[in-house]
Amino acid sequence: MPQRRQRLGQSLTRLVFLAAALSLLSAVLRRERAELLKSSPARRRKIRLAPKRIAATLAFTTLFFAGAALSAGAGNTVVKLIDPSSSSDESALSADTTSTATTDEQAPAPAPEPATTESAPAEPAASPVDETSPSEPHPAAAPQSQQPAASPAETAQAQVTQRARKELAATHAAPSHEGARQRGNHGSAFHRAPPVLKPQPMALRAPVDREPEADEPGVAATIWLQRLLPDPTPPSRRLTPAFARRLLRVSARKHVDWALTLAVLRASGERGSMPATLSRLQYLTKRLAGLDHGRNAWTQALALEGRTSFADRTLAMQRLYHAVGIQALVRGYDWAKPKLEKRVLTDPRVTIYPGGRGDIQSHRVNVRILALIEYLAEAHGQVTVSCLISGHRLYARPGVISAHIYGLAADISSLGGISIFGHQQPHSVTEEAVRNILLLPSEMQPRQVISLLGLGGPSFPLANHDDHIHVGY
Repeated sequence: MPQRRQRLGQSLTRLVFLAAALSLLSAVLRRERAELLKSSPARRRKIRLAPKRIAATLAFTTLFFAGAALSAGAGNTVVKLIDPSSSSDESALSADTTSTATTDEQAPAPAPEPATTESAPAEPAASPVDETSPSEPHPAAAPQSQQPAASPAETAQAQVTQRARKELAATHAAPSHEGARQRGNHGSAFHRAPPVLKPQPMALRAPVDREPEADEPGVAATIWLQRLLPDPTPPSRRLTPAFARRLLRVSARKHVDWALTLAVLRASGERGSMPATLSRLQYLTKRLAGLDHGRNAWTQALALEGRTSFADRTLAMQRLYHAVGIQALVRGYDWAKPKLEKRVLTDPRVTIYPGGRGDIQSHRVNVRILALIEYLAEAHGQVTVSCLISGHRLYARPGVISAHIYGLAADISSLGGISIFGHQQPHSVTEEAVRNILLLPSEMQPRQVISLLGLGGPSFPLANHDDHIHVGY
């Protein structure tokens, strides 16, 4: 820092001298101009251009030297900022040289010291940095007899050079924590090697069995949650009491099943609380009565519209309406749940294992499952339920609780007295049952219909369902 201030002061001194020279030059030029104005016109023309050229030359010369002085000072400053160690080494060398020269002038010349000075023991026995260059031999390497006698000035200069080399070597060596902190305070760069991250071996996960429900192409896995499902028939789709009475009265006059009349209206797209007016009810029941000549409901619907899909939907809805009753369509399925529980438990067409009967009696089974059981009994004449809640494991697959635990699923093992096991080929009782389930209206559509057959929608196959049909909501 003192050397930097000294050089800055020298630069300022030069600038002051240059400014004084310029002011002196301008005074001389003004004086010559005044004399020129007093002289004759002929002489004035001869020497008019000389002062201007001299002034311009001196001005450019002054600016050149001023710029050179400033660039030199700025260069030294930048070098000190980039490599502070060099400036510290130079200051140490100059300070040691000055102190040595002053000592030499004031005191008599000391006797030449031997090759092993006091600074030698301070050096480590095995230094990682070679302090002597290849062309310059180490002082201790030469024998005592071959070393010439050195003058006191040369000895002092050698000691200063050796001390500067030690400090430079210590600067570039690996620093300790304290030395690094001190050098960091002075602005020197502290380079530390990046940490080496060793890869940690990780154990491979054990292979798990393939989950067909989650890995089967085109099948969306279902995650069951603990929830209370709303009533399958919202108030907007429930029949009004007035329309229900009118439906029963008009259908009874024409000797037509009320469930068939309502199923035809729903299959035609009527979704309101009053699907038809009185005149339309009378016209529809009259047509259905005219088609009832030894025909069943499916052929009546087919003759009415001429489409098999319409007849299939009409037949499925007629069976569902018979299963739940007219009061459930007016007041909702949840209102009719006690009656449905009693009907399932007393229906001779329904066979349920003892644990499942206990689940129904404890009101743990959802009303959708109860309506489904009665619907299959209407469609096939007999149904056997092999599993509801009791007896089923907690998890359907790892991490997913089964829908059986919430009372939202049922396993059907036989229909119409025919076992599902061994009868899952095309055109079998299993295919007929799956198609009947898929024909249910949207409010009664399940989320899973699992067997060995995949018929689209919520129906998909799983190999461990070879003896039953799983229906889950």
